Amino acid sequence: MAQAWKCAGLRWSAEGPELMWDGGRRSPLSWGKRVSFAVVEGGVRECAGARGHACPRRVVVPGRSAGGRCEECARLDRAHSVAADRVADDPRLYRVYLAWFGPGLVKVGITAVERGSVRLLEQGAVCFSWLGSGPLMATRRTEELLRAALRVPDRIPYAEKRAVRAALPEAREERAAEIRDVYARAVELDGWPESLERAPFLPVDHVRAFGLAGAPAALAEVGELVPGAAVSGELVAAAGPDLHLATPDGVVVLDTRLMRGWRLVPATGGEPAFPVRHFEVEADHRQDGLF
Repeated sequence: MAQAWKCAGLRWSAEGPELMWDGGRRSPLSWGKRVSFAVVEGGVRECAGARGHACPRRVVVPGRSAGGRCEECARLDRAHSVAADRVADDPRLYRVYLAWFGPGLVKVGITAVERGSVRLLEQGAVCFSWLGSGPLMATRRTEELLRAALRVPDRIPYAEKRAVRAALPEAREERAAEIRDVYARAVELDGWPESLERAPFLPVDHVRAFGLAGAPAALAEVGELVPGAAVSGELVAAAGPDLHLATPDGVVVLDTRLMRGWRLVPATGGEPAFPVRHFEVEADHRQDGLF
């Protein structure tokens, strides 16, 4: 039997996306590369653990769980996250940003200055601009100001993000239009923290970084991984945790978070495909180891 590997998720850097594996192995990804793997027959999906530590109880988790963690590990992971609002004394500098994921999808968020724009790549932001930088609590207050005054959310489900990628405007200026409008309204608000250094509107576009320029539109997404089944396709684009794979049935999106916790082996070609869900967005709205 072929050696099985456990995926630790997708990581983004200035060089592009790469799959991470338990034990430290990395698989850099590039457009045109074939991604092909199967789940071990009879296997189960174990909790991915928290903060770099394995789940002590090795809890079996559902195949459709994007987090891939049991309740206890999920609670532990979030308790140490800046997003949980429980880390008030972090001495690092943070940035507030506006991110756009597709028509009608704008969010506000924060990220540590030392991380650069990696957080925006990880979230699949098609376009973004900084609002300002400062201490953690100042950026938190700015984020809350936009949520309360302009009703800009701080979270957008990945299912919504991937469903609208088939409807991205062709022009860079059009892709920046919605965050330009929100930015203009945001800077007119009263109540900005004095310790926040404001940033000018300078939109950054990720269409080329994600490989979406000229890529065929995705028609469906993998709903879950199941034992004995497989996926195989040519990588045509990637955004956030999603890989866009060209298969004989069209381009399918694979959320790599679904891979965590499974034992994976090279596909032989005889396995059934993972179940998929088709998008409601029309495809013609868009312009034109294991690995």
